[in-house]
Amino acid sequence: MDDTTLEDHYAQHGKKEGRQSCPVRNRFDFIKLLNEIRPALEIGAFDAPLLEQTHVKHFDVLDQAALRKRASELNRNAQTVPYIDFFSTKADLSVVAEKFKLIISSHAIEHTPDLVRHLLDVEKILTHDGVYALMIPDCRYCFDHFISPTTIAEILQAHVEKRKVHTLASVIEHRALTTHNDPARHWRKDHGVPSGTDTDRLAASIQEWQNSNGGYVDVHAWQFTPDSFALNIALLRKIDLISLKPLRVYQTVHGANEFLAVLSR
Repeated sequence: MDDTTLEDHYAQHGKKEGRQSCPVRNRFDFIKLLNEIRPALEIGAFDAPLLEQTHVKHFDVLDQAALRKRASELNRNAQTVPYIDFFSTKADLSVVAEKFKLIISSHAIEHTPDLVRHLLDVEKILTHDGVYALMIPDCRYCFDHFISPTTIAEILQAHVEKRKVHTLASVIEHRALTTHNDPARHWRKDHGVPSGTDTDRLAASIQEWQNSNGGYVDVHAWQFTPDSFALNIALLRKIDLISLKPLRVYQTVHGANEFLAVLSR
């Protein structure tokens, strides 16, 4: 069987079955590759930093003391919260005054109200030969299952509006339209029941958004699959909004609820 036939077979069958197509099987293999790239900035590690600490700095929305307090309140390990070199309660990367060859985030990019602005901010602190490595939830295999993948139109509208906080629609989706978060069940096609008819959850999500008084409510703004993420990033580059491009986007492997991606200039 020639390479073209193999590629076609994988595209038609292997991707849907979550079959492994390269040596990078999971986030641990991914991190091993990235541990050779320094200096590095890790975004939003909380109490579970991904990288070995040599030549690694951290960015978060709170400083170390506040994050340790939050970890204790959530019965998580406050002692593993790293030193926070840069922090901004508005998640504003402009407070970072250095450049890095590697920037990495795990399950963070989907929370950014303005995806384009975030990517532009990353570009400013990335060296010319640097990469942005991401671990992103695959909406097919997490609690976002019943929410459609994000379109380029939605991303562009958020950028034109210079969105700083999440919309009511995003809060409703995250609080009232989600399902269970067990990837094994999703791979078995057991997606649970759509909760959009739960009037209590709908009312509560509206009330939460109103109570925020225009402040930030932490929810998912964007839903991606590996293919939709790669397409959206490529489109943003083609219309000259960003200079980053998808260097590698790994398919979600069977049983997982996340995919891995690397962006470069």
